[in-house]
Parts: sequence; structure tokens; C-alpha cells
Amino acid sequence: MEISGARQILEKPLISIIEDNRGVRESLKSFILSLGYDSSTFAAAEEYLESELLHSTACLISDVQLPGMSGPDLQARLIADGYRIPIVFLTGFVSETIRTRVLTAGAVGYFAKPLNPGALTECLAKALASIPP
Repeated sequence: MEISGARQILEKPLISIIEDNRGVRESLKSFILSLGYDSSTFAAAEEYLESELLHSTACLISDVQLPGMSGPDLQARLIADGYRIPIVFLTGFVSETIRTRVLTAGAVGYFAKPLNPGALTECLAKALASIPP
């Protein structure tokens, strides 16, 4: 995969996953690949921010609770830095306060674990369809 400053145009969309639980992270990656997308994984938000893939991510799936920077704090940082990457949040601890915060800030989804694969598939399709060419 070639990395550039713009979103991928001719290649499969890249879905980046930030999840501290290795098993969940690898399961999500396998699922995303099975849908025909490219996927990259990170154990922490800071790891993602330091990667070259930040510029080519078409959609981001992030756990809410992460070591270090939380998913909602990552969202705020990306917005402050001028990135408008569609974000889908996953959580094992549903909070209406956090749900409202991330959706109001532009997240395209907020799902409780264990995840409903059909709901995630629909959410990703909607998120990727909203990206300008």
C-alpha cells in the first residue's frame, strides 16, 4: 500500500483500528479484511497519531477506554489538528454522557461490546460513503 497525504483513491479504503485488547483488535482486523477493506491496528491512540497511516485512514474504529489518551480525547485532538476522519467508537462500558459527546463531535457510530457485525458493517458503509472523492 502506498502512503500519501491524501485519502486513498484507487486502493481499498483503509480502516484503522485502535483497541488495547489484542484479541479484540485482531478479531476486528480479520472482520474488516473480510469486508474487503484494508486494515491497520494500534494498541494506543498515541501509536496511531505517530504513524504515517494517519494521513491515509479512510475511517477509524476506536475503543473508548484506552491506556493513555482515551478515544474521545483522540477524537478531540484529531478535530483540533484539522482531521475529519469518520470515527466509530466501541466500548465495554456504555455511557450516555460519552455517547452524546462523541456523536455531537461527529462520530459516525457508538457501539457496545460485544459488537453486532451487521451494525458495524452498515456504519462503515455509511461512513465511507460520506467521504468526498
